[in-house]
Amino acid sequence: MIRLPTRPLRAFTAAVAAAGLALAGCAGGTGGASVADPGRGAVAAAAAPPARGPFVAAANPLAVEAGLKVLRAGGSAVDAAVAIQAVLGLVEPQSSGLGGGAFIMVFEAATGEITSYDGRETAPAAATPELFQENGRPLGFGEAVLSGRSTGAPGAVAALAMAQEAHGRLPWSALFGEAERLARDGFAVSPRLAGFIAATRGQARTRWADAYFTRADGERYVAGDVLRNPAYAETVAELAAGGAEVFYRGRVAREIAAVVAEEPRPGALTAADIAAYAPIERGALCRPWRIYVICVPPPPSSGVAVLQLLAMAERTPDIGLGPDSPEAWAAFAQLQRLMYADRDRYVGDPGFVRVPVQGLLDPAYVAERAALAPGLTGAAEAGTPPGGVFAGPDATLEPAGTSHLVVVDAEGNAVSMTTTVESVFGSGRMAAGFFLNNQLTDFSFSPTRADGGPAANAAAPGKRPRSSMAPIIILDREGRLVGALGSPGGTSILAYNARALIAVLDWGLPMQEAFDLPNLVARGDGFGADTDRFSQSLREGLAARGVALRPNDSETSGLHGGIWRRGPDGWSWDGGADDRREGVARTH
Repeated sequence: MIRLPTRPLRAFTAAVAAAGLALAGCAGGTGGASVADPGRGAVAAAAAPPARGPFVAAANPLAVEAGLKVLRAGGSAVDAAVAIQAVLGLVEPQSSGLGGGAFIMVFEAATGEITSYDGRETAPAAATPELFQENGRPLGFGEAVLSGRSTGAPGAVAALAMAQEAHGRLPWSALFGEAERLARDGFAVSPRLAGFIAATRGQARTRWADAYFTRADGERYVAGDVLRNPAYAETVAELAAGGAEVFYRGRVAREIAAVVAEEPRPGALTAADIAAYAPIERGALCRPWRIYVICVPPPPSSGVAVLQLLAMAERTPDIGLGPDSPEAWAAFAQLQRLMYADRDRYVGDPGFVRVPVQGLLDPAYVAERAALAPGLTGAAEAGTPPGGVFAGPDATLEPAGTSHLVVVDAEGNAVSMTTTVESVFGSGRMAAGFFLNNQLTDFSFSPTRADGGPAANAAAPGKRPRSSMAPIIILDREGRLVGALGSPGGTSILAYNARALIAVLDWGLPMQEAFDLPNLVARGDGFGADTDRFSQSLREGLAARGVALRPNDSETSGLHGGIWRRGPDGWSWDGGADDRREGVARTH
């Protein structure tokens, strides 16, 4: 298989870096203890065997079974991730697919090395900062999504191909059989997919979606109906036989470009833009937290914001009071306000803007920001971290349309991958059997701020939009795998991931119980939440502390992951799949 063009950076070696990072100090940390215990706390490193699979958690049982089938055949975690994504793109097209992008974190058990693969979509060569403006004013968001301008060069396939070339064990051609079979023979429409198909406007009602989701009798597909997609079967068969090269430089690329060029508001993405797409191999961004090391992708992922929030939480004693404490939830909300203010101001594509990653995580700066939390009474202002250059704020929206998967293979190699088409069904346009992304609407619609300064996340040729996607791998201080998790959720991903990490590693909850906790998202001056999941006493306690909950208007969470824990029957994977979605976590 031909490797696509890359701009490789040196991968992060977790075993070495974790030891070095531990010396920097970690408030609340306890030194050498390492692997998660069923209760709060941990056990000594020597007591834990290496974490090994099989383990798969993803948002649809058919995709999970496809991954397990690959693992049973001797495939690696990355091999399984390829198969899972191929099936997810068919059975959960509202969330991810071959036409979208992804961030992939890979842990290599033999070396302790973590590598991240940036499969974020890129803007076409003809893109300008005014991409979503007409007559000097921003387009309405819905108009922008449904336009051809919203689609960037897709990156998920290229990133998976790069990762599989480096970490795969099975032939690439052997990874698409389940997706091709389900596309040709059909699969049962799930209740969640049926709910999105039934929408009366937006991407579910484009002419492409109407053609795909309307039965021969003129009615829309409903839950339980068998949906076939021969065009998707042809595409994955071609992809299996020819590798990613044929996807980016053949029929599929030409079909994508042709659909993008159609009305309304044709886009500028060309087959040449798609052929020029290059995934990026990056290192991982890792920092100690409690007795663990948390690893995320570097920008344009917003993983740095999760690390910043966790670092502030270590300086906020109320966080440790647990899930039944209104003080803990109120403190968590205030820290989010600070985190989001900094993320919105500074994070963008590092190839185009200077992102002060080290400054945002600088201990003195973190302490300064955490100290502001108790006195906040509204939206927080961005701080000035060391190395920070004011480049925002911007007007960026990130709606629903994302998924997360975790895989661990028999050797203990792991994948944590967040994957997306951006909005539900992406742009609503289809080519070669799959929906196209509307990822470019993740750029700021306004290229400047009120005083004329540039927005960090303004569009530009070849630029990657900032992303809230932040797949996570958890290590102990010896650099060994402890767990992995992640979530969809648009901008709320950062809150969902941080809440899950705190609930599992600080509050000591089982993974499923942690995932099913209520969500609370504080970006700006409001508090969005799963209001019906908060008890009356918690709602009253939060209100008394100035945290008045309202229903969350962001995409709901879809946390998936697992942690290596000792239970009554020995060491095993404690997995979870968010009950707000249709996923499962399985070891066989």
